[in-house]
Amino acid sequence: MDALFILILLVALIAVLIAAVFLVLAILRRRRGTKTPHLKATRADKNPLIKPENEDWHTQGTFNPAAIQDSKGRVHMLYRAVGSDGLSRFSYAASDDGVHFTDKVPYPVFTMENPKSPEKKTWNPVMYPSGGSWGGAEDPRMVSIDGTIYVTFNAFDGWDFLRVALTSIKEDDFFNKRFKWTKPELLSPKGQIHKNWVLFPEKINGKFAILHSINPEIQIEYVDRLEEITKGNRVINSKFGAKKPRKAWDTWLRSAGPPPLKTPRGWLVLYHAVDKREPHKYKLGGLLLDPKNPTKIIARTPAPLLEPDMWYENDWKPGIVYACGAIIRKGELVVYYGGGDKYVCAARAPLNELLDWMLRNGKVS
Repeated sequence: MDALFILILLVALIAVLIAAVFLVLAILRRRRGTKTPHLKATRADKNPLIKPENEDWHTQGTFNPAAIQDSKGRVHMLYRAVGSDGLSRFSYAASDDGVHFTDKVPYPVFTMENPKSPEKKTWNPVMYPSGGSWGGAEDPRMVSIDGTIYVTFNAFDGWDFLRVALTSIKEDDFFNKRFKWTKPELLSPKGQIHKNWVLFPEKINGKFAILHSINPEIQIEYVDRLEEITKGNRVINSKFGAKKPRKAWDTWLRSAGPPPLKTPRGWLVLYHAVDKREPHKYKLGGLLLDPKNPTKIIARTPAPLLEPDMWYENDWKPGIVYACGAIIRKGELVVYYGGGDKYVCAARAPLNELLDWMLRNGKVS
């Protein structure tokens, strides 16, 4: 009888110990969860902010906007528009609050001549899936340096001609809708396919800084004058592609998004990436670069900031959030992006919370 009692007692003690272990594990998991929250950007209630309209030059899509803020806090946008002729152009809109872009110009403000061959083409969205156009100016990014606004963009003329181009305009002219652009020049080398090169919004050590790749590492070219590259006196040798996929949500890094943003913790670079578990979705994440040596990554977002979950991110081309513009406004990061290669949209996140989240949970040693 005593032996049976002792056996029952031992079994009970073992059961209590097992339950205690499971309880401790559950508490630890819960604590880890609170330490690594998934900070997501909040979409604007007014999304989509700009939609295609009936005029021929933007019937098919209005998307992938660049954005810049003036000294009064007014947001000026340059967005890509695809017309019924299949050509990509840029148009302009402005907003006092960064959401209601009611000040829109009813015509294209920038059109690039077919850079390779001027012959007439028959447009077919199935044949030209790069945002649904067969040529023109695509995906602008803009920064203001010393009173001049510089715009990098993709000059597209079929898949055998896709190069990064550059134009500029005086800040005062742009803010007052006098669209006196300089003649577009090509930045990327002839015979190579490149996209998504962006300028830092200020000179670094007195030089223009061009971020031309984030994969396999951060690659930046520094030049005294941009004409060194556009005139062919200097060539940017850009490498793209990692040797193996990352073991994270950003399995494959695709490209930089908007130009880098200067923050108290470093340069914030938003980027597009694809998760191998959801290869049909373009997602948006962030890198924090060292303020003194921006080729060094300080931290990453441990999860995507924005994923294509809304109807307007899946309407024309499913699974696309594609950011070309971002500003810091009243303590918030505001991201302007294209949804589904069709609509202009916006999302925001508290800047300090975002940086804390990255440094706490995504710090790179």
